[in-house]
Amino acid sequence: MPIAFETLQSLYDHGFDTVIDVRSPAEFAEDHIPGAISLPAMSNEERAEVGTIYKQVSPFDARKIGAAILARNVATHLDGPLADKDGSWRPLVYCWRGGQRSGSVTIILQQVGWRADTIKGGYQTYRRLVFGALYEQPLPYRFVLIDGNTGTGKTDLLRHIKDLGGQVIDLEGLANHRGSLLGSMQGGQPSQKWFESLLCLELSKCDPARPIVVEAESSKIGRIVLPPSLWEAMCKAPRIEVTADVEARGRYLTRAYGDLTAERDTLKSCLAPLRRIRGNEQVDTWNALIDQSDFVALARSLIVDHYDPTYSKSRAAHEPVFAARIDAGALDEESLKHAAARATEVLREL
Repeated sequence: MPIAFETLQSLYDHGFDTVIDVRSPAEFAEDHIPGAISLPAMSNEERAEVGTIYKQVSPFDARKIGAAILARNVATHLDGPLADKDGSWRPLVYCWRGGQRSGSVTIILQQVGWRADTIKGGYQTYRRLVFGALYEQPLPYRFVLIDGNTGTGKTDLLRHIKDLGGQVIDLEGLANHRGSLLGSMQGGQPSQKWFESLLCLELSKCDPARPIVVEAESSKIGRIVLPPSLWEAMCKAPRIEVTADVEARGRYLTRAYGDLTAERDTLKSCLAPLRRIRGNEQVDTWNALIDQSDFVALARSLIVDHYDPTYSKSRAAHEPVFAARIDAGALDEESLKHAAARATEVLREL
């Protein structure tokens, strides 16, 4: 009988050796249960073919052709990724709705002798649990925001706070984006659903009795939208402001965005949209600094002429309340470690 999971935590604690996603590779790529492996019952093209036959010919023909495709693909998996599994191996299998694909694969695995089971409702059950946690219920956690102007080392500060034992979730890391106009990172951003899967997994590891430290963000990180329950909790959260002078911030940004300074044309294309709000003359000045390889001067100008005015406008609109202010000094490793130690003291008081 399919196993019914009523909570995300019970699903995370499933107790099986391997979770197998038998949906198509495209479905798996968009989102899946964290830790699952992809052993598709049908490829993307095969699934599309069977779906077309189902609609245009008949359900019977589609099932017959689909069964043959599935059998061939499962045989390939048995000869490949599953060849070294012994008799004690216990897999948990799911497809889109917990129906024919996962049921058929599980029957074959059971006939081999493995104690295989399926998830009742398949991926849709999992997605409903994620959606409920992030869109329908308030999060049972307290948050503290690390806030401050661009270039104050907030992401690195999170890393040091975590090293000191703090509960930290790096939202920009999950979104694979640095949260600014120049924030794109290699590999691109995950899908919205996969971001939410990663977020729920990170939240499940946290102790509700202790605060979770996150970086202050807007409601979007790149194209990823922060789910309502998280955004509402962040808006109500106390903040620790991190400060540093413009010179230190300029040097820090030059180090942090070294990947962009190595790609001058890409950097210029990222700045091009600012012509609408900062004017052609200002963007031309930035481009000239790029051509001169004066990236520290570029970073200082971006801070003074773009980022700080934008931050001030946002702060005026939201009127955040700061529980403490911490000077991050030179923004080198030692300064950030010192700032993290001070932030940890503040967290204990909160």
